[in-house]
Amino acid sequence: MFISIIIFIGLVFVLILMYNSLVSKKNQVANIFASVDTQLKKRYDLIPNLVASVSQYMEHEKSLLSEVTRLRSEANKPNISHGHKMALDAKITSALGSIMVAVENYPDLKANENVMHLQSTLNELEEQISAARRAYNQAVTDYNNAIEMLPTSFMALAMNYTKKELFEITKDERQSISVKDLFSSK
Repeated sequence: MFISIIIFIGLVFVLILMYNSLVSKKNQVANIFASVDTQLKKRYDLIPNLVASVSQYMEHEKSLLSEVTRLRSEANKPNISHGHKMALDAKITSALGSIMVAVENYPDLKANENVMHLQSTLNELEEQISAARRAYNQAVTDYNNAIEMLPTSFMALAMNYTKKELFEITKDERQSISVKDLFSSK
């Protein structure tokens, strides 16, 4: 009788530890995603200043500037899913990269102190976003491992926990860069 009580208490203790571990990992993912979201919000707040600063010079890139503005508006909508926000982030990253490349073709923009400051701020934000994404991906990997590995997978199933998505680069970003094309556009 005494041994069965000890085993029961041990089992309850293990279940509590597994439960607390899973809740902690889920909350860590949410916390780090909020950190990524904060960095993205800083970027979204910077975009109107950047677009306003470069639009008068970049007549040929009006559609690109409009696309960045549209994506920013969509990303700032309340209650969008994590997956949708990650997809929008990838599109905005690509579009902002295109704007920064286009700036190189405009000597007046390269000499504009405001544009250079915005570009520097954007570069710093991109580094912070990259660091936040890495932290998020590590937390998601830990969480996904916990919900897939035994014995916590049984607890995760009972708690209705499902896998989370990682921040990943787009297919376009995975393609090799053609150095020849980079130099021929200038």
